[in-house]
Amino acid sequence: MQPIRQGDVILLPVLQVEGEKIPQLTLAEGEVTGHKHRIAEGEAELSQKDDILYLRVFSDKALLAHEEHKPISIPQGSWMVQIQREYEPEGWRYVAD
Repeated sequence: MQPIRQGDVILLPVLQVEGEKIPQLTLAEGEVTGHKHRIAEGEAELSQKDDILYLRVFSDKALLAHEEHKPISIPQGSWMVQIQREYEPEGWRYVAD
């Protein structure tokens, strides 16, 4: 499986998911707009360990939605959720939606 990107969120395939289950399906929230990268369809769960968020998709696919981006189909499997960063002369910063 290949990494999947939507805006500032990138999903990286992993062999297993670790951590404590989270009772919602929001992968990230926009700092300025409050828009959310969230699982809108499909059977999935989020968990977190050591400030790392993991997504596990149980159904054949899940739909990752965001108000400013085209919805993306996420295939069944386990994923590490990361916020992408970019370099500026002042240093590294997180990509913002």
